[in-house]
Amino acid sequence: MRVERLRANFDIAIQVTQFPLHPDTPHEGLTLEQLFAGRNIDLEAAQVRMKRLMADEGLEYGERNMTFNSRLAQELAKWAEAQAGGGAIHAALYRAYFVNGLNIAQPENLVSVIREMGFDEFQARQVLDSRQLRDAVDADWQRSRELGITGVPTYVVGQRTVVGAQPYHVLEQLVRAEQGLRG
Repeated sequence: MRVERLRANFDIAIQVTQFPLHPDTPHEGLTLEQLFAGRNIDLEAAQVRMKRLMADEGLEYGERNMTFNSRLAQELAKWAEAQAGGGAIHAALYRAYFVNGLNIAQPENLVSVIREMGFDEFQARQVLDSRQLRDAVDADWQRSRELGITGVPTYVVGQRTVVGAQPYHVLEQLVRAEQGLRG
């Protein structure tokens, strides 16, 4: 992935900040037709484009027809990030949601992701049941608002920002510009 390549080529730390993408989506989810109703979006063309973008990144992309609320998944990700090897939660949640179409608003589905990763299911259930990381995700959402982020992915390096699935060279230029390096 581009971000891992950046980490390998530059002395940078990567910080994932959660973003409230469609936070009003109900627990049971919405069809993509419902989500994009009235927006004049060609869903078939959008799916083809997303599949191509993900393939360019070396990622699978399933035949997705639903969207689900990601709030609980974000809280669980905050917990996982604090565990050894927990950064892998992002790839695991991506696969669950975008490849397998799993409803990531359902705690049992999130626990199954944790189980597959080999993490403590009991602790994960406690995190989800207690909502102990609600404030941490709220803080991320606030930070996203303060940075003016309106979509994902958004890459922020210092005071510079680029939005969207960018090619590697664009991200490299972003890092180089902030570090005062020449290409």
